[in-house]
Amino acid sequence: MFTLYFTPSTCALASHIALEQAGADYQAVRIDFARNEQQSPDYLRVNPKGRVPALVTSRGTLTETPAILGFICQTHPQAGLAPLDDPFELARMNAFNSYLCSTVHIAHAHKRRGTRWADDPAAIEAMQKKVPENMSACFDLIENEFFTGPWVLGERYTVSDMYLFTIAQWLEGDGVDIERFPKVAAHRRRMAADPVVSKVLAAQQLAL
Repeated sequence: MFTLYFTPSTCALASHIALEQAGADYQAVRIDFARNEQQSPDYLRVNPKGRVPALVTSRGTLTETPAILGFICQTHPQAGLAPLDDPFELARMNAFNSYLCSTVHIAHAHKRRGTRWADDPAAIEAMQKKVPENMSACFDLIENEFFTGPWVLGERYTVSDMYLFTIAQWLEGDGVDIERFPKVAAHRRRMAADPVVSKVLAAQQLAL
């Protein structure tokens, strides 16, 4: 059995959806950021980074969303959540997931996590003011260049869709109107209507 450590409204949602969609044998354990549980000695033994998600497996703990999503796809190939039979399409999927992780998530993090990059209150405030502009630029690129439609890779549903859905959930809070991006907005509605996604969202809300 896997153990997924998660916090609601974080990027851990993508891994949670993937585990459920793959039919994996797992349990989900909530980490309460409000109580600073991510910095507790017990959790730091699981993930010294003090962040979520973390996926505990029989061989050790995995962190970072792209790595966890890739692992789920490869350990549950029957679920068809990645184009494992096509090296180019698999690389496209990994490139998209890496962009969400290394660029889009960082643009979002400047709103509440500015102290990771600066101590000066004026610098932190300046970073916060740039968040709507930077997130809009990221989603302009996704909408017009990276998103094939109706799914990220076209006709094939993959873990990239779970990851995009997760990060698109943050747009309004970042001061961005998702309706500026019709394909992304339609994708988010389609994902929200999926029974597996609805089940995971409900489970995370119950964990609050």
